Amino acid sequence: MAHIFLYGPPGSGKSTIGQLLSHRLERKFIDVDQTIEASARMIIRDIFAAEGEAGFRIREQRALRDAAADVEPCIISLGGGALLNPDSRAFAEAKGVVLFMDVSVAILEQRIANKPNHRPLLAVNTDCAQPPAAGKGKPIAQLLAERASHYGSFPHRVVVGTGSPEETTDCVQAELGLYHVSGMGKPYDVVIGADLLAQLDKQLQALEIGKKTVIVGDTHTLPLYGDRVVKALHRAGIEASCFAIPAGEATKTLETVSTILGAFAKAGIERTHTVIALGGGVVGDLTGFAAAIWMRGIRWINLPTTLLAMVDSGIGGKTGADLPEGKNLVGAFHAPSAVFIDTSTLATLPVSELRCGLAETIKHAIIGDPGLIPLLERFSCCKRADPSKPCSATTDAKTLIPLVARSLAVKVKTIIKDPYEKNVRASLNLGHTIGHAIEHHAHFSMLHGEAVAIGTVIEARLAEKAGLASPEFADQLATIFATVGLPTTLPQGISCSQLIDAMLRDKKTANGKIRFSLPIGLGDVRIHQVVDEALLRQI
Repeated sequence: MAHIFLYGPPGSGKSTIGQLLSHRLERKFIDVDQTIEASARMIIRDIFAAEGEAGFRIREQRALRDAAADVEPCIISLGGGALLNPDSRAFAEAKGVVLFMDVSVAILEQRIANKPNHRPLLAVNTDCAQPPAAGKGKPIAQLLAERASHYGSFPHRVVVGTGSPEETTDCVQAELGLYHVSGMGKPYDVVIGADLLAQLDKQLQALEIGKKTVIVGDTHTLPLYGDRVVKALHRAGIEASCFAIPAGEATKTLETVSTILGAFAKAGIERTHTVIALGGGVVGDLTGFAAAIWMRGIRWINLPTTLLAMVDSGIGGKTGADLPEGKNLVGAFHAPSAVFIDTSTLATLPVSELRCGLAETIKHAIIGDPGLIPLLERFSCCKRADPSKPCSATTDAKTLIPLVARSLAVKVKTIIKDPYEKNVRASLNLGHTIGHAIEHHAHFSMLHGEAVAIGTVIEARLAEKAGLASPEFADQLATIFATVGLPTTLPQGISCSQLIDAMLRDKKTANGKIRFSLPIGLGDVRIHQVVDEALLRQI
């Protein structure tokens, strides 16, 4: 929740990306160069002419400190030499995160040539073999060479290519692990990182959550992480008690919701308080639903600990419970106040649960980011690993954070466009119409992600039979799911008629017609598709 400083060589696009990031995160944008010009009532080139570089740097240091003095977290664009001063760099890194924008010489030369009188330290003539004229600056290649060790020392960095500013901003958010979700009640931040649970007190500083909470977890998550969260809350001056529910999908009932409400009552939770979910999708759905109906709605914070919850169920505000008649038939839209995703919790996640999250990641790749698929190669070990034990692939934050962030980005963009699932958000139901029916008739002995993988492949075959997808598309998807050890065919003992019966009771059914979100190709999902019953019976 600290400031974000955008840093890089002249022409790297810091101001453009800063404004886009400001809009997405709903944070104030400060351009330090513009602040200097406003204060001096001169453009930067004239400041250099009148005061020299030394005079400009003094103004720059002052403007940096003034910008960082803002109480609210801001997006701050810095000049290309603003952090050459070690004190300025130490100050910025203490006040937030510095993200370096890495751009090739060729792109910078083109951008600088388009604004020949804009940057006083640079020469428009970029031919390094020809020395610049006196007072005309130096070629960008020479400047980059002189600052190479300095620029290369920043750990958070994004390579800026020829893509659109929007695409670059996507990369910036994935590197930062930071999203802002709006459209359903009060907007909230989603923060992704390693060891966030231990730093929860710092993350909560900007949130007004009251002085008392109940941490709802399950019999797996509370023993692993409960003490860590309680200690962080105590450091923040928050009284915290823990309440454990049995782990597993079978727990996702109204009876369990009732026990959670009883825990709220026992702890004295009032309307000014905030409750916390610590666990996977079941814990998050039940806690969010209990928060939605306790005293007609109180705030809640989600701390997802499974990959499935991190990339899918943990955000979006869909809460609820299962009934004997079907999955998620009772519930409410109730957005959390914040979501903190600590990827280090995945180190204890069994491979079987990791696969479930990877199923949702593949789903998001199909919906909106096919570039996620190559990242799955890191998890091919899941195909052979013991499903009851953790996987070595979950210990590398450099791999996990981008995977979670990019997968999550697909859902964030979708729910911002359609928070209450009246249109495009229905694409997130890919694989779930059949998947939920499989779960129901398997009596939840099959994990959610496994059912979604099977459901997605079958729905792709329906799209093929309906003439919407190419004949080999379902096999292509089956291969992708199988790469990480996920099943792709119906389990024995479940008939077509049983699935149709369950799907007719699904909440997505309208006027007695089963509606699907069908995959047509990578990056192409058609929503609200009604499939002829004759095709359904060929499942």
